[in-house]
Amino acid sequence: MDISVVLPVYNESGNLDPLHEELNEVLEELGRSYEIIYVDDGSTDGSKDKLRAIHDRDSHVRVLLLRRNFGQTAAVSAGLDHATGEVVVTLDSDRQNDPHDIPRLLDKLDEGFDVVTGWRKERKDDLLLRRLPSIVANYLIRRTTNVRVHDYGCMLKAYRREIAHGMRLYGEMHRFIPAIAGDLGASICEIVVNHRPRVSGTSKYGISRVARVLLDLATVKFLSSFSTRPIHVFGVLGLVLGGIGGALLAVLGFERIFLGIEIGNRPIVLLALLLVMTGVQLVTMGLLGEMLARTYHESQGKPIYLLAEDLERRAE
Repeated sequence: MDISVVLPVYNESGNLDPLHEELNEVLEELGRSYEIIYVDDGSTDGSKDKLRAIHDRDSHVRVLLLRRNFGQTAAVSAGLDHATGEVVVTLDSDRQNDPHDIPRLLDKLDEGFDVVTGWRKERKDDLLLRRLPSIVANYLIRRTTNVRVHDYGCMLKAYRREIAHGMRLYGEMHRFIPAIAGDLGASICEIVVNHRPRVSGTSKYGISRVARVLLDLATVKFLSSFSTRPIHVFGVLGLVLGGIGGALLAVLGFERIFLGIEIGNRPIVLLALLLVMTGVQLVTMGLLGEMLARTYHESQGKPIYLLAEDLERRAE
């Protein structure tokens, strides 16, 4: 299979038929073998019946029906796991992503990139509820990760097979796919894509997602930078706090022993003790994290590196 197209679906019954026709038109013109994988994430509006009908009339279609609503990350992960194409393309099922941009994504992959992600430069969404939260989230992600793309939230992306199958997505990590792919050593390119107004159904996102992005961003940053060395986070912070607390206790002890100053009723004594105890706890947490990280990698035989190429020794 040359191309797998993955679409997460949640309550988009009004968009599925026209979207499928448009997809087929674009993919047929490519002249490559392809499959279209719809992943229904527990829809309740009749989307499942629409997908069954599409599957019955089109041999290119595969439909995955999740038992309940697990969230977009789970739906994307299920599609990536079941994709068999050498190239995997993802896009939303709300018809706001334009399937006619797919050939341009594939052209960039042919230039040697591993991941090509879309940039909805001219978004056709509500400013307050959709665009403003996206601007804030993208700024925070760019500042925190090493992958400088403008639009992390754009679902229109193309991946090489090994990258698509190498990612492990949890929680709501679909927003951070470029950063996760970057940790795998993928070369990433961003291109401006067409973004269309929604014509059917309702948006599933709002301004409340900013808080979730902040929490997920902390997870991504930790996993990408310190998953194999948690002691460098907790240990350093523990040493700093413990050192400050120890210095305060040393000064207070000097005042009490050599200067005769009463310190029993001074709040700074409690602060110094708290800092020392917190420092010890953080160092201990870092050591426990090291044990968990080693168990995680060694129990699964999970490597701490990824080869880009292996040039074997030639026979003489």
